[in-house]
Amino acid sequence: MYSIGEVRVGHVVEIDGVPFLVTSSIHAKQARGAGVLKTKMKNLITGAVIPKTFQGNEKLKPADVGYFKAQYLYKDAEGYQFLHNETFEGFVIEDDVIGENNVFLVEGDDYDIQQFDEKPISINWPINMIFTVISTPPGVKGDTAQGGGNKPAELENGLTVQVPPFVDIDQNIKIDTRTRTYIERVQ
Repeated sequence: MYSIGEVRVGHVVEIDGVPFLVTSSIHAKQARGAGVLKTKMKNLITGAVIPKTFQGNEKLKPADVGYFKAQYLYKDAEGYQFLHNETFEGFVIEDDVIGENNVFLVEGDDYDIQQFDEKPISINWPINMIFTVISTPPGVKGDTAQGGGNKPAELENGLTVQVPPFVDIDQNIKIDTRTRTYIERVQ
């Protein structure tokens, strides 16, 4: 159990059976009063961020959150099928857990799965991933004179990103999965 003085940004605590990540923590002490901890916490299941205040004698339970590697196999009616890399047991992650990031799932690739109470709750996506451009208009010399200079490119995973004019079809590019933006061309 954490006292309020031990809670730091990055700690994961359990409140009413739900894991929360502490994203902001301010400890305040008033004259002759007990300390108060004002936090912002992210619900690791729903993704909602809430403010929460704790009084001086409250204790917070550390959440039993862990990570394991799993291989993505395929998507079916149940959801996204994965194979645990150590136990070789298959399991499903539902559509609502993965959400719009499903474009970053590549069959056969390994991912870090976050679990709470032995149940997968989210995926830690790689920061950068490499994809092949399948469609983009040709870059026209002199296009950059009016500023901008980027053009849309559709990737093999269905994502469309803005790329520089020198990027062509069948080239590999690196994408930032957090912002869904072009980083660089890859050989």
